[in-house]
Parts: sequence; C-alpha cells; structure tokens
Amino acid sequence: MLDQYNDKDKKETRGGYGDGLVELARKNPNVVALTADVAGSLRMDKFIKEFPDRFIQVGIAEANMMGIAAGLTIGGKIPYTSTFANFSTGRVYDQIRQSIAYSGKNVKICASHAGLTLGEDGATHQILEDIGLMRMLPGMTVIVPCDYNQTKAATIAIADYKGPVYLRFGRPKVPNFTSESSFEIGRSQLIASGTDVTIFATGHLVWKAIEAARILASDGISAEVINIHTIKPLDERAVIESVKKTGCAITAEEHQIFGGLGDLIAGVVARHHPIPMEMVAVMDSFGESGKPEELLTKYGIDTPNIVTAVNSVLSRKKDAKTFNTVVKAL
Repeated sequence: MLDQYNDKDKKETRGGYGDGLVELARKNPNVVALTADVAGSLRMDKFIKEFPDRFIQVGIAEANMMGIAAGLTIGGKIPYTSTFANFSTGRVYDQIRQSIAYSGKNVKICASHAGLTLGEDGATHQILEDIGLMRMLPGMTVIVPCDYNQTKAATIAIADYKGPVYLRFGRPKVPNFTSESSFEIGRSQLIASGTDVTIFATGHLVWKAIEAARILASDGISAEVINIHTIKPLDERAVIESVKKTGCAITAEEHQIFGGLGDLIAGVVARHHPIPMEMVAVMDSFGESGKPEELLTKYGIDTPNIVTAVNSVLSRKKDAKTFNTVVKAL
C-alpha cells in the first residue's frame, strides 16, 4: 500500500484552506470569513475577490474576531475565523471558552502556521500546545489534516458539522498524497496495513510516518500506518482494532508530548487494551527560529526518530512477551 504514495506533488496545506473556502462559499451562502490581518497568509485572496460582502477584516484584534464570529452564528451564518494557530488559540482562549465552546456556537476556528514547521518566525509563533488546549474544551471538534487535499476537504466538510470546530494546518509545502474523498470527520484513515507495530500520526507527521514505514519494511518490519486527522472525536474503534492486531504502537505529532495525540491514544489503550507505546513529539520545550526540516530533526520529530521509536517499542513488546511466557510457566 505504501507504493501508492509519492511526494512529487507538494502544496501548502494553507492553500487547501483558501481553495476549500472559496469552493464552499459558492455552494453555501451562509459561509462568511473573518481574518485578523493575515488574509494573504491564509490564502484567502480568491474568497475576498469573489465574496467581498462576506469577508470581515477585523485587524489585529483576534479576541474581537471570536466575539464577532459567535454573534454571527445567532443569525444563521457559518463564520470561519482565520489566523495563525498561536493567535487562534493561546491569545483568545477565554473568548473561545466562554463565547464559543460554552455556548455551543457554530464557529469554525481555522488555524494556519501551526507547530515547528512555521519555521523562521520562532518560538513566539510556533505554538505546540494548541491541540491540547482545544481538545479539552467540551464539545469542541479538533481536526488536523495532513496535506492540501485533506485540508481542502476538511474546510468544506466542517460547514455541515454543527458546533465549534478547530481546524489546524500549516505553512510550508508538503507532499500532497491523499484524495479529498479520503476525509470523513471522526474516521481515521488507514494509510498502510501492518502486523508488527502501529504508527498513529497526525498533520505533517503523517508523511514522515510513511517514510519511516518504508525504511522499516526494508528491515522486514511490517508497520501499520494510520492517519488520525480527527483528534476529537477520536476513531477509538480503529485504534483498538489496530493495537489488538499489532500489539504495540507509537504516535507521531508536531506538538508537545503533553496533551496531544500521544496522550489521547495512550488513554484509549490504557482503558481498553494496554500495550507498549512510545511517543514522538516535542519534549516539553519551546521551539526556535530555523528552517522547518532542520527544526523537526533538532526537536526529535522527523523520520529517523519515528524509526528509532518503532525499534524501541518492538524491543519492549518482545520483552513483554518473554515476561508473560515466564510467568505462565511458573
């Protein structure tokens, strides 16, 4: 299955948002878009040109943007707020909690430039805590697509999903390897079947997981790769079925080790089917200015680190089997 994916076509996930937004607006007259002075960065130019009366530029006033969006829902509008991930969450958390989540408002919080791959803008902009912040809010749906096609599909799909949504995507060009039809809110995507270990990945780390699985396959290790594009609601059934088959797992994400995908998957397996696990994530650290790929390597969330984590968890799986065999013999 891994052979069907290639990196020949590279596109920005934020481009998927911009193109998805304008395509959606042509079909749904209730869709309106707001931004806090970064329309160009979120590739909203086509939307603005085609629907100037459905675009609101609030300036550098993100908290006000969330309040306006919440108010627009009362009149039946479907507002898409658009800014960088750091400003979409950390700067406006009180407004999201009180005016959107607590009130169950149908606001779509769309966040670009997330994680270390924001690159040269540095630690002040490279938010690595946003998935945890948003998934802990009751009623908040959290989606982290992996490429342009999936971001476009998610942008369109969330308009029909009632309630607040956090949609997280990035800045750089990355391999565009999925089909738009592969996305469904609340359902994971099986990238490759495997029997030895499960790799659960999200966002930009899905492609890194594919690269790692190819390396592992050359060493005779069969890795199951699952794209967790919907963090909440999590496809728990798919998680449980996979770990029951493989007996061990790792998670890979462009986020802090605390509060993200790793914690989420660990909670599921602890409740339903305990197994050895490893997590590839940022280890309780802020980022820094640098080129995206160099930062992923420095902070331990690139392809070689996924391979290392798999080998580690396979060793633990072997030790656990040996221990269980000895216990049964006693």
